[in-house]
Amino acid sequence: MFKIIKRGKKSSKGDAVEPPIPSSLPNAPVDHASRIATSAVASQHVTLANATPDPSVVEVLPLLKEVALSERHVLFIRKLQICCVQFDFSDTVKCARQKEIKRQTLTELIDLVQSGSCKMNEIMQEELVRMISTNLFRCLPPASHENTGSEGIEEEDDMYLDPSWPHLQLVYELLLRYVMSTEMDTKVAKRYLDHSFVLKLLDLFDSEDPREREYLKTILHRIYGKFMVHRPFIRNGINNVFYRFIFETERHNGIGELLEILGSVINGFALPMKEEHKLFLVRALIPLHKPKCVSAYHHQLSYCITQFVEKDYRLADIVIRGLLKYWPITNCGKEVLFLNELEEVLEGTQPAEFQRCLVPLFKQLGRSINSPHFQVAERALFLWNNEHIVDLIAQNRRAILPIIFEPLERNMYGHWNQAVHGLTSNVRRMFLEMDSELFEECEKEYNEKAAGASSLVEQRERAWKKLEEAASMVG
Repeated sequence: MFKIIKRGKKSSKGDAVEPPIPSSLPNAPVDHASRIATSAVASQHVTLANATPDPSVVEVLPLLKEVALSERHVLFIRKLQICCVQFDFSDTVKCARQKEIKRQTLTELIDLVQSGSCKMNEIMQEELVRMISTNLFRCLPPASHENTGSEGIEEEDDMYLDPSWPHLQLVYELLLRYVMSTEMDTKVAKRYLDHSFVLKLLDLFDSEDPREREYLKTILHRIYGKFMVHRPFIRNGINNVFYRFIFETERHNGIGELLEILGSVINGFALPMKEEHKLFLVRALIPLHKPKCVSAYHHQLSYCITQFVEKDYRLADIVIRGLLKYWPITNCGKEVLFLNELEEVLEGTQPAEFQRCLVPLFKQLGRSINSPHFQVAERALFLWNNEHIVDLIAQNRRAILPIIFEPLERNMYGHWNQAVHGLTSNVRRMFLEMDSELFEECEKEYNEKAAGASSLVEQRERAWKKLEEAASMVG
């Protein structure tokens, strides 16, 4: 059972004047710099703060605003130590009073950090990050698919919500306010919000609770913006999460949130673009099209990809060839997503880059146009509604029409869907208006090829008939 100890306000002004030098708490996953006591007298005044709190004790302490300024440092750290006590939220009735004390304490700390009324020294910041780490850095519960064997994405109604969120949310809010605080000295804070802290934040992105991932996204983005020294490390850490997801697990809950952070990061890349950023595009972003669950984060991924093309149009050829490399064969829903992304990329593509990849591109578009799934065929034909893409096609019609003519003819005479048939007719008419002579040449070539194919079929049938007659004679 947890005990509640009430502490009254101390009236003596000499009880605590100097900021305390706290002892370390058990199981604190943060590295800290060592501290040296300035005087023996100061250490005598901080016995309350230095004492390691009994995990079974939750004290009712006075409000920070009710004590003298000289005592707030001691009381602040004592409140942090109380907030390190962990509770079991599977039982809502158990330790309800103690949970409420911790909740109120966390709320008070948030208000204090946000207001900046009590400037935090290094020791206070160290203890604050220690408390945050103790609460946040935990083993995540088993994923729902590990319990059910389900391969699909969980429905929104069945979304996992962490029962300890009433406290976790406040701890996340406190961390966010600390990172955003104008009073924070980044040179001091980077000692505690270090690489180890960042890596553990990245591990939490696999949480199934979307509320937690949203806080993590905002906090990591703020850390990236405020601590320039951490930027390469954060990018590399996100890279490693992607690599593990793509090539090992294909399961991660926070890919979309990480891509949202990167979308803002890519937008801030300076030109000319560094080689490491181009490698990130090729080695991490483009391969993210490979997993089956790409639909869960495709919107964010598409935004990042198009940001690269908008930043440097010369990357369009690399991106388009990358899309073709991972183009889905049997997943029609995924193919529609790829066609959506392809249109966005082509809008930022210049003629020189378009010419480099048009042959494999329109061979694939020809297959998509002939897809028996009407949504895939429709989406591929809708590309001809984009003026920029039509201009690129018109400039390269002599190379494109011979590739795309046969798929168009197959749709005209063989596709089952009337809407696809109508769209095909419009595209066919568009090519005819672009260059009637070229269209007639392709039509003539197609008819000759079709006649040759029918002649070949007749020859094959005659050969089989002769074999059947010979076999019957022998029999």
